[in-house]
Amino acid sequence: MRVLAHSLLTITLLLNVGTLLAWEPDPNSKKQLEVQAAILDIKAKDPGIEAWFDGAAGYAVFPKVGKGGLGIGGAYGTGLVIAGDKVVGTTSISQVTIGFQIGAQAYAEFIFFRDDIALESFKRGNFEMGAQASAVVAKAGASADAAYDKGVAIFTNISGGVMAEASVGGQKFKFEPVN
Repeated sequence: MRVLAHSLLTITLLLNVGTLLAWEPDPNSKKQLEVQAAILDIKAKDPGIEAWFDGAAGYAVFPKVGKGGLGIGGAYGTGLVIAGDKVVGTTSISQVTIGFQIGAQAYAEFIFFRDDIALESFKRGNFEMGAQASAVVAKAGASADAAYDKGVAIFTNISGGVMAEASVGGQKFKFEPVN
């Protein structure tokens, strides 16, 4: 009986090791709570995205990116970079686009880094993604068909607004390490 109880405890711990090592936000940090809310929201829309959080070397979360345009457009947001169970830095995203566009939109953006090489490249700063980078829009099952491109995968979760767009531009990121 004792061996059975010990075996069940070991199995339970092994199954929950990912949960035990997961990042937990500081309840006194507004930004960390916003990031946690964005993560919970995208997981609710696409439960399969959990595998991306578990399998990535790290990820950047921008809980609210504001985007707008009329001919010329732009977007801006701030977020956190998380590796393992801790916040390793703060980050910002800025975007400039040109082309047909009208409207405004708010969304959360998630960038997953496949390995330490991709994560370190982002952390070195002034990381840019050109117009060819594509993001997967969060919906049930969307994460199942997504793949890394050059060590990075991007997901967006639209929270509001309407935007009609056929434009070209790129995203630029900045990274500041947390001491």
